Amino acid sequence: MKIHREGYRFIAIASVLWLGIGFLTINYLTSVLWLVIIINLITTPFWFWVVWFFRLPDRKMTMSGKYVIAPADGKVVVIEEVYEPEYFKDMRLQVSIFMSPLNVHINRSPINGTVKFLRYHPGLYLVAWHPKSSTENERTTIVFGNSKYDILVRQIAGAVARRICCYVQAGDPIIQNQEFGFIRFGSRVDVYLPLGTKTDVKIGDIVQGGVTILATDVVDLHKRVEPDYRVSKH
Repeated sequence: MKIHREGYRFIAIASVLWLGIGFLTINYLTSVLWLVIIINLITTPFWFWVVWFFRLPDRKMTMSGKYVIAPADGKVVVIEEVYEPEYFKDMRLQVSIFMSPLNVHINRSPINGTVKFLRYHPGLYLVAWHPKSSTENERTTIVFGNSKYDILVRQIAGAVARRICCYVQAGDPIIQNQEFGFIRFGSRVDVYLPLGTKTDVKIGDIVQGGVTILATDVVDLHKRVEPDYRVSKH
């Protein structure tokens, strides 16, 4: 198992704290053995969790232009038709994946194409399953597009996740399953697909980023509705 680069600093800090607390308890609390045991029962699992959180597992990725691949690990919590106001400005099929603190938190591109749009929004830190988290929380919106269709992916910070990392810029070419970001300590990823797309998952399914097929038969609705700023003539 490899460790993701986002975890180096956190693992180092956790290791120093773990060793320091262990040193202090062993040297100054030996007369209170039960307290030493309790402290170590708390600090040792915490250290292992920090290391586990930043794991970078080896996976056999699913690669095909026919499929939209899950961009994140987690649980599917939403599949519904909604209005997407930021980029498409029309109705889309939203698929939301909740990433718990136990999931791998790497975000991967669901398709081959280009980063057509990217925008970061500062915001609140509502719990990730809150209905307004996708519009009011700190978030980054990325649109991946190719000659067939555009797909919007939104990284959303949660009550615990306070850092969204995005490694791409608008105009960058992107390969399916290429890592484009990371969210620290639990959150949510929303995917917006064209209406009529056949989803291969259902609410409650557990998905793996880069592996699970999220959708097939993506309808070609390669368009973006731009605001009409022309002055009407009367």
